[in-house]
Amino acid sequence: MQSIAPAVPATVTLLGLAGLLIANHRGSERGAWFTKPVAAAGFVAVALSVGALESGYGSWILLGLVLSFFGDVLLIPKGRPAAFKAGLLSFLLGHVAYVVAFAQLDGNLAVAVGAGIACVAVGSLVMRWLNPHLGGDMRVPVVAYVIVISSMLVLATSVSVAGPRPDIFAGAFLFYLSDLSVARDRFVAPGFVNGAWGLPAYFIGQLILAWGSGA
Repeated sequence: MQSIAPAVPATVTLLGLAGLLIANHRGSERGAWFTKPVAAAGFVAVALSVGALESGYGSWILLGLVLSFFGDVLLIPKGRPAAFKAGLLSFLLGHVAYVVAFAQLDGNLAVAVGAGIACVAVGSLVMRWLNPHLGGDMRVPVVAYVIVISSMLVLATSVSVAGPRPDIFAGAFLFYLSDLSVARDRFVAPGFVNGAWGLPAYFIGQLILAWGSGA
């Protein structure tokens, strides 16, 4: 796919994102089924177009993007706990793939320690915020998810400084933020406003990581 300019699938993602926001605002699950997979397929295609498969780092990022694609599809249905749990698992594995990818790059230990302390503090606050809204069967999966996404962000911060690769931090941070919007929507206060900022953060973050996967 290297003959395809990455701007082409990136544009597909952004157009799909716009359509998804319109569908969500209208409460159209059918519209989400049409637009969300298209938007997610776009960032996978971006990674392929920049040569992600030509390096170990890029291959792991591509795997994370593919797992995110499946997570996106699984989160479309509303009121289906089994699909949500499967989507959560798919995204968790996607974050694990990103952790493996970032671990292959040189990092800054001091920055990693500082980022780790910050992520533990933020993660603790997030769990205090979510705990009252979690059923007994979701508490352990959500804790595991917070640990994995925090590890992903710590490594991303470390390698971004050492690289320097600010694109990695930007992509990972936006993905982290978007997960908070999903958590608020599913557990705390459902509503269009969550996706209004969370979905752009998610898709733009994924595009950034995909674009840098061939570097």
